[in-house]
Amino acid sequence: MFSAFLTYDFLRYAFFTGMLIGVLAPLLGVFLVVRRMSLIADALSHITLSGIAFSLLLGSYFPFMSGANPLYLGMAFSVGGSLFIEKLRQVYVHYKEIAIPIIMSAGIGLGVIFISLANGFNNDLLNYLFGSVIAVNRSDFITITIITVVVFVVLIFFYKELFFLSFDEEQAIVSGINRHLVHLVFMVMVALVIAASMRVVGILLVSSLMTLPVASAMRFAKGFKQLFVFAVAFGEMAVIGGLIAAYQLQIAPGGAIVMIAVIILLLSLAFGRNRKKGLFLFGRGNTPSQA
Repeated sequence: MFSAFLTYDFLRYAFFTGMLIGVLAPLLGVFLVVRRMSLIADALSHITLSGIAFSLLLGSYFPFMSGANPLYLGMAFSVGGSLFIEKLRQVYVHYKEIAIPIIMSAGIGLGVIFISLANGFNNDLLNYLFGSVIAVNRSDFITITIITVVVFVVLIFFYKELFFLSFDEEQAIVSGINRHLVHLVFMVMVALVIAASMRVVGILLVSSLMTLPVASAMRFAKGFKQLFVFAVAFGEMAVIGGLIAAYQLQIAPGGAIVMIAVIILLLSLAFGRNRKKGLFLFGRGNTPSQA
């Protein structure tokens, strides 16, 4: 089974790209879940769809754009959406959550318009929506590798700030942390990871890989650092198992990955050690020292 993934280039690229995504998505998902910002991933995935559809639309009208990787324009739209979300959160200070449905609605609206102008769905767009093993190429692998390095470097430099803001934002601001800068950098990272993950997981399902492993990890982790370990472990299990199932059963890898993540979540709910307090272990009431 694994010999096939190591023999064929497209399977090898899909496998290693999936492994990187299995680390990145839950890693950033921990901060999203703890800060109660999980739906931002959905909003950015929808605006990424607009970028992909726009790139495919341009390719149908301009021959020189037909060979361009839609991933890059999808990333541009995703990063732009993340910046706009941050701006809206500053405008609607007391209603910050309204930024999410605004961007999500705009993403869906633009996506529908671009898809209709391109005369409907095609195989390329469907691959981006639900993921595809054969769609991952060397360029995608290099892109996600670069993003992985960037994300790890940023997390190393901003870990303390993100950690502090996740548990006590007011105290973090008083201590001198530039909340807007840190949040902006974090949002850009989330946008890049979402855009890069859509080849394997699919645009409509990528947010699940950022939340389901974290929800499962909360049933076992006894602290914040353990939450990262368990979340990444569950994310990798879902990705690797989903890719194998997709190859064997000839189904979309995104759906297989998400369903395995759901099964892991159900098992964690049944057998997790922290059955009563696990889901509240990392609540707002805790201080960073308690986590």
